[in-house]
Formats: sequence, structure tokens, C-alpha cells
Amino acid sequence: MKREELRALLCEAPYDAMVLTSEISRRYATGFHSTAGAVYLSADQAVFYTDFRYVEAARAAVSGFEVREIGSGKSYSAVINELIEQDGVKKIALEDKQMTYAEYMSWSSALHAAAMRLEDGVERLRITKEDDEVNRIVAAQRIAERALEEVLNDIRIGVTEKEVAARLTYLMLHYGAENMSFDPIVVSGANSSKPHGVPTDKAIAAGDFVTMDFGCIVDGYCSDMTRTVAVGYVTDEMQTVYDTVLNAQLAGIACCKAGVTGRAVDAAARQVIADAGYGDAFGHGFGHGVGLEIHEAPTAGPRGEARLPAGAVVTAEPGIYLSGRFGVRIEDMLYVIEDGCINLTEAPKALVVL
Repeated sequence: MKREELRALLCEAPYDAMVLTSEISRRYATGFHSTAGAVYLSADQAVFYTDFRYVEAARAAVSGFEVREIGSGKSYSAVINELIEQDGVKKIALEDKQMTYAEYMSWSSALHAAAMRLEDGVERLRITKEDDEVNRIVAAQRIAERALEEVLNDIRIGVTEKEVAARLTYLMLHYGAENMSFDPIVVSGANSSKPHGVPTDKAIAAGDFVTMDFGCIVDGYCSDMTRTVAVGYVTDEMQTVYDTVLNAQLAGIACCKAGVTGRAVDAAARQVIADAGYGDAFGHGFGHGVGLEIHEAPTAGPRGEARLPAGAVVTAEPGIYLSGRFGVRIEDMLYVIEDGCINLTEAPKALVVL
């Protein structure tokens, strides 16, 4: 429950209240997941409105916010207006980054206060994770790692990428995930040169790299990991590329600490890949923030000018992709602290040949 952190935004901004309408922000504020609702927060009131489908569960789960049911036939803007009038609100902030232009304009015209942009206020708060948030990310990661350990027994010549992806999905749900962080990426052989390739009916063959990028959700929080394994055998070049990616990841991890820019972390890893002669084959950033969303601030890439704060969780996922031949990516999650980072990922990274 983040009520007071959100309320602190009211003290530093030129508005009297805020309305949170996005599913992610509502969950961040209240700790409760719903597909419908609105959060109103002012200096005097903290109210979570939702509909009949969720109200009973919300009243049992939510603390710090008064849970109210929106009546049949009423709009969220109408009930928010009642609170605006009670509080004498003149200026109210809306989540402009989470709304379409049409939604923002509709809310702006409906409310009895001047609408202002909340901009990235909630997103900024979400960058720094509290202990309970990190614990949920770790719990999701442990489920993903357990799934990986088991799915390695299923990867063999003739099994398709889709079958491996389906097995990963089943195992993560079986071991307690509420959902996937994203659709698992499982690509093999020449397909592994596609960083975000989609699993196909391609059968895994001897001499293939198999790259698996996957994660799951526990209590709203995501995990994210990638492992690349080989089937049958590897060539000298495949081993060299794998080792280069691993060394690049370790260089980025060594650079990662509070106060360092995301760009600097990316550069440390990128230099290793460039020095090995594969600079043109690493076309994405080193990492991204993970939390309630699988991609969120901060960024650890070439454009990551912001300094990483203590408490952020970021991925470490360099790769080398040789078009039409093969690719390698290795990904962990890092918890940023003052003098370095803690690797939240426990799965081994030595190359496995199945």
C-alpha cells in the first residue's frame, strides 16, 4: 500500500488531488488487482472505487483506502466529482501517460476541477522497490528457475520450439505463478538470431542453440530471465560467442551500482562484445527495469542517461545475434544497492550441452 508515498506527490506538485485509472497504478496504490476501478487521493481522502465484481474482495484485501462500490449506471467521473466537491479541489492530476488522448480529454471535460498532467509521478515511485516488492520478484524468479530446471529434461532433437514454450508455461503455472510476465520466447538454430523471435513448429536439431526468454508473475510482480543452451554439440565459434556474451554480462554487472548511469552499465558490457569483433551484432540495450510491468524504468541502455537509484531492479541481458545462423542471450535480474548490485537470479550460466 503506497498511499503516503503517492500523497507526498501532492505536496510537491501544483495540484490538490489525483485520480489513478490505469490497472497498474491502481494495483500499485492499493495492492489489489482489478480490471475496473479508479483511485482518488487528496490530502483528506483516499478512496478506491470499483464495481460489483470486485468490491467484496477489495474490501477484504485493501487497507489504507476506503473501498466503495460504484453504483449501477454511474460513471467513475461522476463519483469522483462528488469527492472533488467535498474537498474543494481546484486542480486534479490525471495519468496522462497511461491514458489515450481521447480518454484524457473525456475525463478532463467531465471533472469539476481543472485537469493537470500527473506525468511520470507514479512511474518514478515504482522505480525504487521496497523489500516486499523485491521478495515478490524473487518468488517469481524462483518459480521460473524451477521451470527451467525441469524443461531442460524435455529439450532434445525433434522437440519443437512451441512444445518447449508450452512446457515452460505449464510448469510456471503449476508451481504457483499467477500468469506469465510475457509470452515465452523459445527460438532455436537460425531462429535464435532473432532477439524477440516467436516460437514456431521448427524442430530442434543437433548443433542448435536454444534460447529461452521467459518469466512469470507472483502477486503482481514480474520475473525475467534468459538462458541459451546447446543440443548435441557446439562449434568453436558457438562457444566463443557464448563466452563473449557471458563475459559482457559479467562486465555490466560489475559496473552496476547506485549512482552509475544506465548508459555506463550498457557501455561496459558493449565494449566486451565490440572488442571480440561482434559489436554490430548487439543491437538492443543491456537491460530494463522490472516490477509490476515487465518493462519499466530505469533503462540500462545507450540512451539511459539517468543514474540508477538504490532499490531499482534491472535486467542484465546482453546478446550476440548472427543473422540466419544463431544467437546467444543470457539474462539475470539485478537489485541495485549503494556499492554494487545483488544478483536475484540463481540459475547457473555455464553453457549446457544437452
